[in-house]
Amino acid sequence: MGFNCGIVGLPNVGKSTLFNALTATASAESANYPFCTIEPNVGRISVPDDRLIKLAKFAESKQILPTQLEFIDIAGIVRGASTGEGLGNKFLANIRDTDAIIHVVRCFDDEDVVHVDGKIDPKSDIEIIETELLLSDMESVEKRMPNLEKKAKSGDKQSREILEVLHPVYDVLKQGRPAGAAEIRDDQKNILKQLQLITTKPVMYVCNVPEEDLATGNEYTKQVKEYVGDTPIVMVSAVIEAEISLLDSDEEKLEFLNSIGLDSTGLSRVITGGYALLGLITYFTVGPKEARAWTIKRGTKAPEAAGVIHSDFERGFICAETISWHDYIECGGENKAKQMGMLRIEGKEYVVHDGDVMNFRFNV
Repeated sequence: MGFNCGIVGLPNVGKSTLFNALTATASAESANYPFCTIEPNVGRISVPDDRLIKLAKFAESKQILPTQLEFIDIAGIVRGASTGEGLGNKFLANIRDTDAIIHVVRCFDDEDVVHVDGKIDPKSDIEIIETELLLSDMESVEKRMPNLEKKAKSGDKQSREILEVLHPVYDVLKQGRPAGAAEIRDDQKNILKQLQLITTKPVMYVCNVPEEDLATGNEYTKQVKEYVGDTPIVMVSAVIEAEISLLDSDEEKLEFLNSIGLDSTGLSRVITGGYALLGLITYFTVGPKEARAWTIKRGTKAPEAAGVIHSDFERGFICAETISWHDYIECGGENKAKQMGMLRIEGKEYVVHDGDVMNFRFNV
């Protein structure tokens, strides 16, 4: 089960620098001119989770396998992208294939790094991107409608069902609101998802700030917070994160962080924020061979969760032996947890909780 976040923003806001730091590589060329990135760069990144480390310690696991997210560095979008400006159509198509959007906003002054509009204005920058995404979705809906209406008139049921979703979506797009704001029934949500409209995707904003503003923010980040309201925001200094990513050991990274008054990287917040943005949770399988984290959608039932490991587990599901990660650690391991009655036998209707330690019984 793969999940990915597309990193978007205007040119020269720090997207590729952020991506390089996330992936701890230099695979995304970073340069001071627009459209440095043409093809999207893709990297898989481990999701930090202290629970997995602790569980592995108690189980004496030989290998630790964290869950992962995929991040995609998409080229800078400019005004007019929806009509093809700056290869915009190609870049917007890349965003359609992602599950969520991480919108990087420039919140720093630097005369040596050009801004495509010649001035630093985070609110305007965000509005440009949002407008292009809305226009792109409007064009997508407008292209689909004539053919669907023709099929619907001839009695095609599926076309009628899609149109029932497209009409309210088009109405909110014309109002300058995202497609996700359309009022549709729960049973229509899968149709909306299949349409791959960009403005239905969850968004997190990353404010790229100077090192000295990491803790408190600045006037630019205040503008972002005021504009986006309750939408998640993470403050990161992409340059500092890039420096940290080049250090070899965790000890060196921690020492560097402490030297600038920090105890964790902004990137870890971006990663965990992206995980939460997608509505994901983690369950664990733990043993002497390996301790492993598995990614599932919140609300997933036990058989489907088992299927993430192998389809046979879901097809032949009998039950799941389950211990909460906290009980596992408090009891000092699986055996003690069993003795103290902390292990539960759960059936097909059990909804997996974040942090469950699970062992699946199946028969095929």
